[in-house]
Amino acid sequence: MDAAVLDRRTRMHDECIPPDLIDRLLALGHTEAVRGLAVAEDGDWFCARAWARLLAGRAELDEALAVLAPYVGTGWWTAAAEAARLLDEGGRGAEAIALVRPFVTAGERFALCDLALLLARHGKGEEAYALLLPHIADWLAAEALVEVGIGLGRDEEVAALLEARIAPGLPCTRCGSQECAERNPQPSNAVTLLASVREGQGRTDEAIEVLRTHGSAPVNDCDPLAELLVRHDRIDELRAYAAGEDREEAVRRLAELLEARGDVAGAVEVYRRYSEHDDWHAPVLLAQLLARHGRGDEAIEVVRAMGGADDWILHLLCELFAAEGRAEEGLAHLDALKARRGAEEWELFRLRGPLMAACGRLDEAVEEACAHPEGGGPYAVQSVARLLADAGRPEEAVALLDTDRPGHRRVLAPLLVELGRVEEAVALLRTPRPAVRPPEPVGHSDCPPF
Repeated sequence: MDAAVLDRRTRMHDECIPPDLIDRLLALGHTEAVRGLAVAEDGDWFCARAWARLLAGRAELDEALAVLAPYVGTGWWTAAAEAARLLDEGGRGAEAIALVRPFVTAGERFALCDLALLLARHGKGEEAYALLLPHIADWLAAEALVEVGIGLGRDEEVAALLEARIAPGLPCTRCGSQECAERNPQPSNAVTLLASVREGQGRTDEAIEVLRTHGSAPVNDCDPLAELLVRHDRIDELRAYAAGEDREEAVRRLAELLEARGDVAGAVEVYRRYSEHDDWHAPVLLAQLLARHGRGDEAIEVVRAMGGADDWILHLLCELFAAEGRAEEGLAHLDALKARRGAEEWELFRLRGPLMAACGRLDEAVEEACAHPEGGGPYAVQSVARLLADAGRPEEAVALLDTDRPGHRRVLAPLLVELGRVEEAVALLRTPRPAVRPPEPVGHSDCPPF
């Protein structure tokens, strides 16, 4: 095994069995196939991780660690982190700490935070705090520092450190100017972390003020201020906050809160009102809300009113037509669009398949797809194969797909598994991609094309 190869396969989900398919293999009882790949000389990491977790769940921790040992032995942090987690959960925290320490010495960023949290959980919080303190400019280490500091009762000290990081007049960390309008604190999450400290102290008003004063950019579709207001049931303040422009996440959160409380009409009104500022995201969210509550006809009209011909809007519209038993209308809508444009590229044509299948015209849909000018392309073939598989015709789907095309493998392998052809599926996914020759070097030229 080689750490670089393992890392590439894991990050790219290439030349390996993906986690979702491993779950399916285990659910179908193919445990021996997973075990075999886990302990093979050129092992499959996702299989090894799944098998080790299964063994640990059976209280067979030593056996689980033995599975991971060859991967850890390569010096690959991902494997070591998994082994340390199993050790810690198995009550062997000292061994977990000993396993992680060398990776911190080697400069592994994630190991630093893992070690600190391990130390804190095992009564060595002061050591953890001292370990993290020099790295406060790193957002990941800062998160761990806040957690460790609060556990030690040093929340006020942590808050002071964060306040110093967002104090006015600090130079921009990128250009060094104090006047830079784009200057960002280091760590980048200093504002949200300071707010979380104040919230944890029960000083909610101060937490809100921190977020209002310094701003808090949404991360992973979550607006920190909106989430804080929701947690403390300050719905009127959330309404006022969501009324501003560029507040898509706050609007969505307010509507979700109202929907969860049974106030669907209120959630609908929130989206309708915000559609005046945002004529893309808000209408889509409104349509999805209406569809969830049995108002599919209204949802269709909302999407129609958007008037867009982008494939993602049409995809939603066609899904709504099919769900409402109005597939023929969906096809008519696509026909009208094709007539206006004079052609129908594959990205729009592919929307016909599910609608035709809903009308009982699956064979016709497959025939038309294969006859389309782009019907022989790899993406087109995958779409047709999925259509056949969804219709309960996996054998025909398999026959369409090409084992020599790497792009087809992620579609083909699950179909083979469902058909009981596990060895074929495994061999297909583990086959290395064909080597791509680098381009031939060209001489220097000062004339186009360069």
